[in-house]
Amino acid sequence: MPPTFFPTKGHLLICQGSSCQARGAELLHKAVSNALEADKLVYYKTGGSLRLTTSGCLGACNFGPAMACYRARGGELEQAWYAATDFPLARQVAQAVHDEADLPEERRYGP
Repeated sequence: MPPTFFPTKGHLLICQGSSCQARGAELLHKAVSNALEADKLVYYKTGGSLRLTTSGCLGACNFGPAMACYRARGGELEQAWYAATDFPLARQVAQAVHDEADLPEERRYGP
């Protein structure tokens, strides 16, 4: 029997490199994970659509915690990179992905 497939609308990655961890990335990941669970936005809950993963260094070491977001939008891959990510910003990004809305511009960098 194959594994269960859970469709998703997007994927959030929170850096767990040493510089980001020194700036609270581990706690941020736990808080966002708990919020996605409570709000039933996590992919394995009925109606949920998001994946949240820890990652290695995302390259914004002096500006952490860093977070990357990937999703398909308009038939193309959209990516967003965030510096100095805090809990409210991470929740805004997660909700925007779930709602298929525009991603926040606050603290966004890169493409």
